[in-house]
Amino acid sequence: MLHVISLGAGVQSSTMALMAACGEITPMPDAAIFADTQDEPKEVYIHLEWLKSVLPFPVHTVTAGKLSQRHLEGFNGARTPFFIKAGGMAKRQCTREFKIRPIRRKIRELLGVGPRGHIAPGRATSWVGISTNEADRQKPSGVRFIVNRWPLLEDGIEMSRFDCERWLLDQYGRVAPKSACKQCPYGGETRLLALKNSDPEAFKELCEYDAALRTPERIKRWHGELYVHPSHVPLVKIDMEAVSKARTAQRELFTNECEGMCGV
Repeated sequence: MLHVISLGAGVQSSTMALMAACGEITPMPDAAIFADTQDEPKEVYIHLEWLKSVLPFPVHTVTAGKLSQRHLEGFNGARTPFFIKAGGMAKRQCTREFKIRPIRRKIRELLGVGPRGHIAPGRATSWVGISTNEADRQKPSGVRFIVNRWPLLEDGIEMSRFDCERWLLDQYGRVAPKSACKQCPYGGETRLLALKNSDPEAFKELCEYDAALRTPERIKRWHGELYVHPSHVPLVKIDMEAVSKARTAQRELFTNECEGMCGV
């Protein structure tokens, strides 16, 4: 049995990995796998490097390329659920193609089996950092050879996101970042404002990406105008601080995420 952690380098998966390192969750994982969309905030990559320095098992990074770039190039697997001006949200493929499948390929590699080789059912266990406040995000792996496990939901552990934050602070004196792509439409104004304040250059690039979603050729490709923000207003024109204050109770939207793998 191969035990791997699906490491998003956010609050929950960081807690899960470090609890395993301390022996509070068993058995000791064989490895952790970080699926890099190349669009995470810089603080996630800084935190990931710290995790690599303290975890007693290897952390592998896998990637399907830069999500935002491949989206603009027209790759269907990079489709992101942005807001459509005519109403609703666009089709979502990003989690499966840029998180799930790269991790599956790496698990096959760790098992020493090629892309089409047979693997016995239940040969690998993938630990996913879903906490009690988002238990509805539990999903099966989608393949027979991988069994998903959610240690933070198990009897005797049962930790919420707040519990994870407190554990990290108590045990390591650290505050883990939120793991999610900068352009993720589920993040809300608070995350966008934080990005604007902490990394103005990254926010500028995000505004340029948002504008690029609405060039004539892309409107034609996607059959409508797409926006990162639900107001259907270009990011560059939004007073993010004012909007963030007006929505002080912004609801956590990652429960809408299809595969339960992002934002952990």
